[in-house]
Amino acid sequence: MSRWWRTDGVDDGVDDADAQTLESMPIGLLELDTDWTVRYINAAGEQMVGHVRADLLGRSYWDAFPASTGNDFGRAYREAVATRRPQTFEAFYPEPLNQWYEVHAVPALHGLWVYFTEVTARRQAVERLALLARVSEDLVGTLNAPAAVGRIPRVIVPALANWATVAVLAEDGTLLDAGAWHVDPAKVPLVRRFAAAAQASFPTTSPSLRAVTTGTPVTVPATGLTGRALGLVATGEARRLLRVLDPGTMTVLPIRGPDRVLGVLTLVHDRHRAVDPADLATATEVAQRAGLALDNARLYEQQRRLAEELQRSMLTAAPQPDHAQIVVRYLPAGEAARVGGDWYDAFVQPDGATVLVIGDVVGHDTSAAASMGQLRSMLRGIAVTGDVGPAGLLAQLDAAMTQLQLHTYATAALARFEQSPEDLERGITRMRFANAGHPPPLIIHPDGTIAELASWRGDLMLGVDSDTRRSESVVSLDRRTTVLLYTDGLIERRDSVLDDGMDRLRAAAAEFAGLPLDELCDRLIERLVDSRPEDDVALVAIRLHRQDRPRPDVAGPRDVPPTVPPDPAG
Repeated sequence: MSRWWRTDGVDDGVDDADAQTLESMPIGLLELDTDWTVRYINAAGEQMVGHVRADLLGRSYWDAFPASTGNDFGRAYREAVATRRPQTFEAFYPEPLNQWYEVHAVPALHGLWVYFTEVTARRQAVERLALLARVSEDLVGTLNAPAAVGRIPRVIVPALANWATVAVLAEDGTLLDAGAWHVDPAKVPLVRRFAAAAQASFPTTSPSLRAVTTGTPVTVPATGLTGRALGLVATGEARRLLRVLDPGTMTVLPIRGPDRVLGVLTLVHDRHRAVDPADLATATEVAQRAGLALDNARLYEQQRRLAEELQRSMLTAAPQPDHAQIVVRYLPAGEAARVGGDWYDAFVQPDGATVLVIGDVVGHDTSAAASMGQLRSMLRGIAVTGDVGPAGLLAQLDAAMTQLQLHTYATAALARFEQSPEDLERGITRMRFANAGHPPPLIIHPDGTIAELASWRGDLMLGVDSDTRRSESVVSLDRRTTVLLYTDGLIERRDSVLDDGMDRLRAAAAEFAGLPLDELCDRLIERLVDSRPEDDVALVAIRLHRQDRPRPDVAGPRDVPPTVPPDPAG
């Protein structure tokens, strides 16, 4: 071998030692002349491109590798020749190679030298790690794990399979379609229809049910997806759609939690694509992470339900005193970790005065719900044994918290609605109000104008210093006035300040002022609160009706303890 292989007989002065070096080096080398004709390829290059030397020498590069005309390879080579600057890049060459290459293209006097290495395994390993990171980020970054799991097929296709579906187990044990995707966008509707139809037509021998019952992966080769064998996989419409999709190998992976199977992830390879064990291992890891996310979501939902049920069990119905209507509302937070601290209350004291309470325990969980229950019960017990005003009630509650070592903090606001004989004659009601660090009440006058009592700033919250001096405000209210007490979940948003929330509340209250009280409260929540609120929302509202006529039908029947004296105006 005195010279390397050339097609033009030109002597480049490369001796036997140089030629031997080029032939033995593990890096592929391809030489192109100025007309893009292949002049040389070494042994490593032959193996990497799947062509023998005799088939390439003397051919146009663009004929030998037609996909390069519009891909990264062709663009980089033309750039190197035009600018006379080397180009280094990584790119994927499609069919028939289906490989990733790391390429260094160097302009030469008589053309272009291309050094290249096949890096598919390395590239796929990086992509698998990136895919796992993306799946993990998606699962961790949301509290709606079922929705995130439903997006997994779109993430793993085409890296791990040609198409994929995912199904989760419902509480009754049935498999529910959660998501599907295909490498060919035109076939995505077909895959989705198959996934939906399969849930209703899986035979007991289907790979999905076998994966659920055994907790182990199930693989069906192409021979099991044709002819009579197809009936073991799917029936009815699902079977027809599977024929249209014409799959090769189907692999069903169980999505496992710590102690149970929670769903299945199905990967399907077309007939020309072999199942890569590394891809299957990655998909198994994806299924495991999905299982942990679904199990965490299940436990999270159980906690949310427990906190909500505990809280609701302690939020009793409001009384209905003479010539006043009271409406209460409670909406739990959309996230389990935010449920638990808000409460409302309404009761009648022995002298006939009506007291409304709104409060918020610091913290959000079942512990906060339990603390809320303690505070609410203590306040009730203190209030109904006498006729103490709001400031005195808050002071006594604060002292009781210290004495009983509750070690919790809470904001609270109390409004007491009372009447002297002179007030009754004048047709007014006095509202006596005390505030321990809570948003102020909103007053909607009969003419629809809006007012707030005092300012945002209230006294010190409960649980900080039981010796703090509590103050009261007193305001006279005309009949047909509405007073609204609420927790900050009604007005607070992560992307805005409380003042903006108050502005929204005032505007909505003015708009809905003329509505019946039940509808007013519902419309305020509908306007101001998302379907999955960031925090609990509790509110209690009272509307004072006229006392010179019978209780209006819209207010419902009177409902107060038998010891409460009747309204002297009745």
